[in-house]
Amino acid sequence: MLLEDMEPIVKKFYDGVAEGKLLGRKCKECGAIEFPPHLGCNTCGYHETEWVELSGHGTLESFVVPGIQNDKPYLKAVEPYGYGKVKLDEGAEYSFVVFCGKKKVVKGLQERLYRNQETIGVHFKPIKRIVPEKEGSDVMVEWWEPCFELDEVAAQ
Repeated sequence: MLLEDMEPIVKKFYDGVAEGKLLGRKCKECGAIEFPPHLGCNTCGYHETEWVELSGHGTLESFVVPGIQNDKPYLKAVEPYGYGKVKLDEGAEYSFVVFCGKKKVVKGLQERLYRNQETIGVHFKPIKRIVPEKEGSDVMVEWWEPCFELDEVAAQ
């Protein structure tokens, strides 16, 4: 597959993010949801897929906070953050940046997920970040937040 073949897919996806929508592609043969969107189906190999708007809801399946936070300006402004594997309600799985806030929140999330074996719902929230070093530039970040109040976790 050539890069220029993916360009319309990538553009449409990020246009959706800019509008606050999470888009994927649905296979016309087997019905599998592809996320992030691809030209063809990774499940059955069929070549025809169509755009679908996803709910933006899922379940956090794993979660890790890097010991050294990334120095990218759009991530630095929201330290600490973590990476999480999210299973979308529509079935697709992907790793995303997950907002987690204070250290108490991080510990609370990890305890609920791993020790207590709780299901943690998350929802998609696109965030536009300005990159200070580049005049007039901005970055759209695929961002996920827990469905409950983060202060609840810190208090536990």
